Amino acid sequence: MVEAAHILVVDDDARLRSLLQNYLSNQGYRVSVASNAAAARRLMQGLSFDALVLDVMMPGETGLSFVQDLRGAAAPPSGHIPVLMLSALSDSKDRIAGLSSGSDDYLSKPFEPTELLLRLKNLLRRNEAAQSEAQVYEFGPFSFQIPLGELRKGQDVLRLTSGEKEILRLLAKAQGKPLSRDALSQGEDLAQGTRKIDVQINRLRQKIEMDPANPRYLQTVRGQGYALIAG
Repeated sequence: MVEAAHILVVDDDARLRSLLQNYLSNQGYRVSVASNAAAARRLMQGLSFDALVLDVMMPGETGLSFVQDLRGAAAPPSGHIPVLMLSALSDSKDRIAGLSSGSDDYLSKPFEPTELLLRLKNLLRRNEAAQSEAQVYEFGPFSFQIPLGELRKGQDVLRLTSGEKEILRLLAKAQGKPLSRDALSQGEDLAQGTRKIDVQINRLRQKIEMDPANPRYLQTVRGQGYALIAG
């Protein structure tokens, strides 16, 4: 049985949060709610979401700023998270600002719940199709099957440890963006995790680089961590 999509609703209006949570839950989705950007970040640190329904005008950090920060950060393990932005501002310049911030769709308040549901379904469908196309990450002569954790050079399968597979999964999903050692260690003790990551990165370089001392694909990005470069 396929697990229902998990939606995060972020809005400072408690009544609207409750209405959307009940409505989307009745449509078969799992729904979490947050009253502001800070609360949303805390939830996203521990949970994986398939889409965000996000209000523009909130006290403190606005929805626009939140999306810009989300898109500017390294991709989360779940990949691109589609964002449906809600706003009482309906002018074309406001819609343009919302879409320019990195949101995937924009819906003006007040809105019909059915329209929100249809837009959300479209976003989830498009994102699922995009992710299915990105299940193989290719770099140089190598191809990495993300779900299987299988690395090939041409037709030959290269042996990887479980730790090496997980590092490649995270780096491949990041699509060339650098990930910190902390992000790659998946919450392990920082000092121990950092040492382990460095050892595994060196072993991976021995397997995929012509010159491990001068890596072409698995690169160190100063001050940011490591990145798996396709080109």
